[in-house]
Amino acid sequence: MIEKIKNVLLEFGNGFSFVGSQYKLVIGENEYFIDLLFYHLKLKSYIVVELKATEFKPEYIGKMNFYLSAVDDLIKDKTDNPTIGLILCKNKNRFITQYALKDINKPIGISSFKLKEYLPTEEDLNMYIDLEDN
Repeated sequence: MIEKIKNVLLEFGNGFSFVGSQYKLVIGENEYFIDLLFYHLKLKSYIVVELKATEFKPEYIGKMNFYLSAVDDLIKDKTDNPTIGLILCKNKNRFITQYALKDINKPIGISSFKLKEYLPTEEDLNMYIDLEDN
């Protein structure tokens, strides 16, 4: 699923550069993993993408805000623009997303996607099981 979404984002246009998936951040004694990290050459900005297989929950904003602050402090150069966050989730309620973002000052977007397009089919899973049995 991550590979397919990464490819979709890279098709958005020129300027996107893939930095990593499950990009590790060490903060204090804890490790955190960003689902996808991109850099946009024209915007001169990192883009953090978090993938959620559920309906949007307000607490996703707190996690994204944490990641944006960490990338801005630990990774971005002083000549880069602020990091942008994108939360891709199964569904979203317009009112809940508006309240969740209301007083956030960082650039965060929320979008839904059709999860079915990214999940393996039953045939794909059966092929994988057959390969493991051999």
